[in-house]
Amino acid sequence: MDRVIVIGAGWAGCAAALQAAKGGADVVLLERTDMILGTGLVGGIMRNNGRFTATEEMIAMGGGELFKVCDNTSRHTGITFPGHKHASLYDVSRIEGAVIIMLMKYGVKIHYNSRVGLAHMKNRKIITVTTNKEDTFEGDVFIDTTGTAGPIHNCVKYGNGCAMCIIRCPSFGGRISLTDAAGVKEIIGTKKDGSFGAMSGSCKLYKESLSDEIVQELNEKGVVMVAIPEHLCPQDTLSKKACQQYALQEYAANIILLDTGHAKLMSPYIPLDRLRSIPGFERARYADPYAGGLGNSMRYIGMAPRDNSLKVEGADNLFCAGEKAGLLVGHTEAICTGVLAGYNAVRYALGQQRMELPVETAVGDAIAYVKKEMQTEEGLTKKYTFSGSVYFERMKQRDLYTTDPQAIQQKIEKVGLLDVFNH
Repeated sequence: MDRVIVIGAGWAGCAAALQAAKGGADVVLLERTDMILGTGLVGGIMRNNGRFTATEEMIAMGGGELFKVCDNTSRHTGITFPGHKHASLYDVSRIEGAVIIMLMKYGVKIHYNSRVGLAHMKNRKIITVTTNKEDTFEGDVFIDTTGTAGPIHNCVKYGNGCAMCIIRCPSFGGRISLTDAAGVKEIIGTKKDGSFGAMSGSCKLYKESLSDEIVQELNEKGVVMVAIPEHLCPQDTLSKKACQQYALQEYAANIILLDTGHAKLMSPYIPLDRLRSIPGFERARYADPYAGGLGNSMRYIGMAPRDNSLKVEGADNLFCAGEKAGLLVGHTEAICTGVLAGYNAVRYALGQQRMELPVETAVGDAIAYVKKEMQTEEGLTKKYTFSGSVYFERMKQRDLYTTDPQAIQQKIEKVGLLDVFNH
């Protein structure tokens, strides 16, 4: 049995591990911390805008297990908030356990507290990787899903310092890229002013720290909007966001909260004294990052050059997914690329031709378009997502966006990919 080693257990890593196990591989998932899902533990937004289309495409192609887990743990469905329609909000407190059960069902072996630092190479192939515990893992194929956020010095150099986020670099050590360890030069995203990286786009507040009125509305409706007094409106944070689909004026003029179990604050950060001066937020407290009044984690520093099958260029048996695969923002995007990377890793191990998803699909078009855009200076300043901004506009222009599951299934059948990830 071929062995696939997945490095990093965020959404992309979990999707890659699950798909590789479905393909018959012996799968080892190495996670730096003591929990899986990474930023998925503080996220929660699914199916908004074009993500609905991408989700249904993956379900039709047979790669929808994790999307169904999200659906089954949703606190709210069909939510509308500024710039977004038909969103689902999964419960960030329940999601990890549900994903672990799914991974165990397919025999994925998860190793926690396993920070990969070394890769032993031979003839452009990774032979083994070694962790901080000096455990060595041999594999036939490797998948880098280590993400692009951290370590601390990047948040200090390019952001506002370590904001003590869910990535928890001080406790578990900073992220180490397998692509970099394999000797492949990585790509760095930029902001419009030329500086590196982008800041995570939202925070979590403890519901218990908010007014009873806000909590009641949040629980009932899933979304709350509270106008910010004009003299307190942020002027300089939206342009820093990785999630440019939320860089709309409504997010500067209002506190927008989503119910993901906690209160998801749709802003990269707001100084705590400013937040507490708004009625209903007098006792507000950040759940993640703890220093959400100062800043947030910096991302898109260290992406892998790759082809559209998600094989890393420069290493023969290395694939990538999630943020490591480029300037794609979001859980849906991570799961989509993770499934494809896991599928192609098994095909590589079996000596079979790798698959590229056709551009007639939203997922295939996004993967190809982002690769092309990242080869330009301007393209590196943008962030791409199914849910808004540049790529969602492209989806609509190319008639790729629809919320009709039957039409999506017919399209997938037409391009010959119906249930492909189950074969």
